[in-house]
Amino acid sequence: MSEDKKYATLVSNTILFAISNFSSKLVSLFIQPYLTYALDSPDVLGVTKMMHSVTNLLIPVVSLGVSFAVIRFGLDKTKDKASVFFNGFVTILTGFAGMLLFWPLVRMIPNAADYLALLYLCVLASCLRTLCTQFIRARMRNRLVAIDGVLTTASLLGFYLLFLTVLNMGATGYLLALFCSDMCSAVFVFLAGGCAQYFRPRKFDKTLWGEMLRYCVPMIPASISFWVINASDQFYVQAMCAGYGGRSSEAWVGLLSTGYFLPQIITFVGQFFYEAWQLSAVTEEEDRAAFFSKIFRVYASVLFCCAAGIIWLCHPLMYLFRADYYDAWQFVPFLVLASMCTCLNNFLNSVYVVYKRSSGSLVTMLAGAVLNLILNFAFILWFGPVGVTSASFLSLLLVFALRAYSTRGLLVIDFHIGRMLLNLGLILAEIAVLFFVEAWVLPVTLLTALVCAVNFREVFSMAQKLLGMVAGRLGRRGN
Repeated sequence: MSEDKKYATLVSNTILFAISNFSSKLVSLFIQPYLTYALDSPDVLGVTKMMHSVTNLLIPVVSLGVSFAVIRFGLDKTKDKASVFFNGFVTILTGFAGMLLFWPLVRMIPNAADYLALLYLCVLASCLRTLCTQFIRARMRNRLVAIDGVLTTASLLGFYLLFLTVLNMGATGYLLALFCSDMCSAVFVFLAGGCAQYFRPRKFDKTLWGEMLRYCVPMIPASISFWVINASDQFYVQAMCAGYGGRSSEAWVGLLSTGYFLPQIITFVGQFFYEAWQLSAVTEEEDRAAFFSKIFRVYASVLFCCAAGIIWLCHPLMYLFRADYYDAWQFVPFLVLASMCTCLNNFLNSVYVVYKRSSGSLVTMLAGAVLNLILNFAFILWFGPVGVTSASFLSLLLVFALRAYSTRGLLVIDFHIGRMLLNLGLILAEIAVLFFVEAWVLPVTLLTALVCAVNFREVFSMAQKLLGMVAGRLGRRGN
């Protein structure tokens, strides 16, 4: 495939997945301020977010990480797609049956006993939805993915308004809205995506199932390790921060959860790109090292600019929330850096996906998780609740360093280390000014502008190239 066509395919898929996710992510972005008003207090919000985190922990365990195998083996032209789909379904049923056996153990998770049935339903609905959406991605039905994203957003918003505002059901209503939205999406994609014709019990393939499990099972501890780095913060804060600064531990969890509001912007940008990128990473085989290097350079430049800008805005945007949530701004800066590292780590994870080396994903994430568990404890003792954010950043930075080193045995990527260190140094300086300089506005503004200037050339040159492609396509259509 020509170089221009490679970029055009990547851009086209990125736009489709952006359409798919944009509305849902926009709702997610603005739902956080809404939740601070819809729920009674930071304490209730803290419990709600912890239950959501428990759900996210259980999903990879129940699904056995099969969604990773569904898209990877579904893209393999030598594999029977009906076997891939039904094998995935069997995997989820097996995992869910296993989770039912551990009902008494799951009850022991803090606050879970009151919401256990809903937690199980949320996990099952999310697994089924992911199975269907990953399968249609593997069949390149990307437009349907976009349509599903818009419809799912509309249903989620409707269920939030019904269960939280109209019926005032609190944390129960939050989980019920998630379940109903995911279930509606799973049914829609199954029917509209023609998944029914691939749902053939006779196509169950034990040999292929073994291959899929060998690929995806290492993703379970990798996913749990990712959860440890990103979500265990809430449980550490609940366990260690009662009474700190005159607030309850649940209130601190609520503030920490609110602090994720702005970093989500970077996460969304990364998700839009990664869903398209993993298709290109697998299917584009010519001159792969150069292709990865060029895309990484531009992608990293975009992420650094976004990170600097979000940190610059973290103070004023906290006024969107109820007044007692303003202090959540202090959680934002290092959570932004952690989100940026997550995006870069996902990019490098695509190398493991291409070469079916899921063990690399496991080892690197496990190392990050162990470091995070140690740093969370130490940093809370030294810095209070805000310490968990820098712990997350350093843990994910370790994951990036390990993946940058280990992937060189599979694919040599030019990371432009000097440029990355310069960008990181400028952003750390920006954070230091924000925390320790009272008149922070001017110096933080200058540092943000400097980060954008350092990365302008990369971002602008790629924008020019992409706009040229779009203009060329429009010109050909006009003729």
